[in-house]
Amino acid sequence: MTRPLRIGNASGFYGDRFDAVRDMLTDGPLDVLTGDYLAELTLLILGRSRLKDPKRGYASTFLRQLEENLGLAHERGVKIVTNAGGLNPAGLADAVRELADRTGIPVRVAHVEGDGRPVPEGCLTANAYLGGAGITACLRAGADIVVTGRVTDAALVTGPAAAHFGWGPGDHDALAGAVVAGHVLECGTQATGGNYAFFGDHDVRRPGFPLAEIHADGSSVITKHEGTGGVVDIGTVTAQLLYETGGARYAGPDVTARLDTVRLTQDGPDRVRIEGVRGEAPPPTLKVGINRLGGWRNEVVFVLTGLDIDAKSRLVRDQFADALDRAGSKPAEARWELARTDRADADTEETASALLRLVVRDPDAEAVGRAVSGAAVELALGSYPGFHVTAPPGKGAPYGVFEAAYVPAGEVEHVAVLPDGSREAVPAAGAYRELDAVAEPPLPEPLPAGPTRAVPLGRLAGARSGDKGGDANVGVWVRSDDAWRWLAHELTVARFRELLPETAGLTVVRHVLPRLRALNFVVHGLLGEGVAAQARFDPQAKALGEWLRSRHVTVPVQLPADPEVHA
Repeated sequence: MTRPLRIGNASGFYGDRFDAVRDMLTDGPLDVLTGDYLAELTLLILGRSRLKDPKRGYASTFLRQLEENLGLAHERGVKIVTNAGGLNPAGLADAVRELADRTGIPVRVAHVEGDGRPVPEGCLTANAYLGGAGITACLRAGADIVVTGRVTDAALVTGPAAAHFGWGPGDHDALAGAVVAGHVLECGTQATGGNYAFFGDHDVRRPGFPLAEIHADGSSVITKHEGTGGVVDIGTVTAQLLYETGGARYAGPDVTARLDTVRLTQDGPDRVRIEGVRGEAPPPTLKVGINRLGGWRNEVVFVLTGLDIDAKSRLVRDQFADALDRAGSKPAEARWELARTDRADADTEETASALLRLVVRDPDAEAVGRAVSGAAVELALGSYPGFHVTAPPGKGAPYGVFEAAYVPAGEVEHVAVLPDGSREAVPAAGAYRELDAVAEPPLPEPLPAGPTRAVPLGRLAGARSGDKGGDANVGVWVRSDDAWRWLAHELTVARFRELLPETAGLTVVRHVLPRLRALNFVVHGLLGEGVAAQARFDPQAKALGEWLRSRHVTVPVQLPADPEVHA
């Protein structure tokens, strides 16, 4: 029997904990170490970097981490697979080879190409989301380090797993199991207690990074190195499974994983077994992420203290509008938000203050620059009492827009550039299946009627939220069967909209996942043109779930509620 493959993660985003690579290599045994550096926003950042220097366009942090740890990885026989190549995987692969030559460490480097697509006029980047088959080809050819550009996050796990176990494109169930494991690993410490709703239950001050023990049938155990911080339990894994997903079908270039088939069991301390995952043929199209500069943006935050907050807000808005009229330069978009962070009879000035936030956008830098900053500064001695701002207004900055398009999978030239420099074309999956909606499963029997009480939703339910382009998702789960019987009937789309009024005018879709005791809500259009556009106070919807958990709901008395967490 082929032994399990131990795959670890050392990065969930560009900017994650720098010493995680060393920690993962030294704290316990591994076969493969992955690093996920790319997000929708990251490619925009790398695109701007490449404009300044065509030789760049990759995540330079990875190269610095490798300078410290390449020898260690080689000594321990750990292969490294990363998407840090960004927009220039060949350039990063060359840099890794130069590092290896300079240090005398004999490692074989390969990379994956083909994600780059023709860039539409006015855009910075266009990249197809590739699967793991190119990584598989590189590893089968003997690569020690594989660098990719835009692959799906889960491909960093499916590629090595397929290489190790000999899976082919038709091994849908095994591949789907690896996709689920990869999705759990991809955001690093979010699987080990980071950003976790029930953080008060565990010591999560410095969570260790996760790893997966993957078996030949695609089942896995999510765990972490012994003695590292944080926790791995059904709750932390459930939270990450729901993160930035939608319905029961989780589509990718290699396979569509059925999230409604996932079974989680606690397999011991800090060990969660994932099994039963069913897979289907992937869809016939690949997602293409397109980034462009959307225009220019500026922001001013006015501090309003003490009495008459609403009147002060009206005054400064009227004054600002008048100043822009006089300047003859009005931004195309101006958005005001008053955050009532103030308290009556407060014992500190900060808690007596509210924040009035102005965000302006325009295709022209001048329209959001001097005219806006000048108008804000000139009010300093002639506006509401106590006038001040959180920071001096600047000249404005460019903002980006992310868009998704789709192309036939067969049109994308997926290429593995092997350690000897030869190029191997990676065939498309071949068999495809259109993505159909899964019928909603039957709901559990509701709890019998009885006495109730009002409590925050989060005293019973966990949540995790995130972004996909302009959409947001909020996954909500509970930890007992009785709580599930209540949640499945209580938290309808209508109730969700009542609790989160910002979503009232938007399309909200609810997906039911009984095996996870979870509901996943997708809110279309909440984030406007995506994170880089910063159209909302929380532009990536990271805290949307926590807002939902803070809202009060009517709960049967028979359901125990978690106590308030105290630091």
